[in-house]
Amino acid sequence: MPTRKIIHVDLDAFFASVEQLDNPELKGRPVIVGGSIKERGVVSTASYEARAFGVQSAQPMARARKLCPQGVFLRVRMDRYREISGRVLKILSSCTPKVEPVSIDEAFLDITGCEKLFGKAEGIAREIKTRMKKEVGLTCSLGVAPNKFLAKVASGMQKPDGLVIVKDNDKESFLANLPVGKIWGVGKVTQRELQQMGIYTIRQLGELSFSELQKTFGRIGARLYNL
Repeated sequence: MPTRKIIHVDLDAFFASVEQLDNPELKGRPVIVGGSIKERGVVSTASYEARAFGVQSAQPMARARKLCPQGVFLRVRMDRYREISGRVLKILSSCTPKVEPVSIDEAFLDITGCEKLFGKAEGIAREIKTRMKKEVGLTCSLGVAPNKFLAKVASGMQKPDGLVIVKDNDKESFLANLPVGKIWGVGKVTQRELQQMGIYTIRQLGELSFSELQKTFGRIGARLYNL
């Protein structure tokens, strides 16, 4: 049975990147997309230029303005983002019929067994990146790995415009020293609880027994154990 090959595709600062695509004058400027400051709106997406000032997703827009007063603040244009997302999915669907959208700006591709038709995983990943820039005008970060969890972690390692490949025999060494906060689904609360137990890395998490994790985290503990 062939080793699974999963690609996680994550569009870089999607909403802000679409705004910069549609208005070239915004290229290189800090762009913050979100709700109204007057209505206590929050940041949906910040460009990488805005992130350099400390602006983050889910942050109150009022806070973002204090951090980056020179930023360009724009309201969400969901119809436009959905249009671009649809074009992205067409590119992904041309690589494999097994495409699983996770949100408007990310998706998993199962390319297991597709080598005869489309070539090796790295080649498929690079082709996706090339076509994304040429046909859509956006960059994306990709992770290639034997499962979704690893692919998701890998795609976030070299953003923006990154590509990280995790081979089957490199899984343990890739994960070992990563912070537990990199685990998909581990939020700040769970991360803090793990750190209070002296667990900072995924390697340390793997040393805990099933009973220890289940006792502390319940059903979440079982999922952490089975990662």
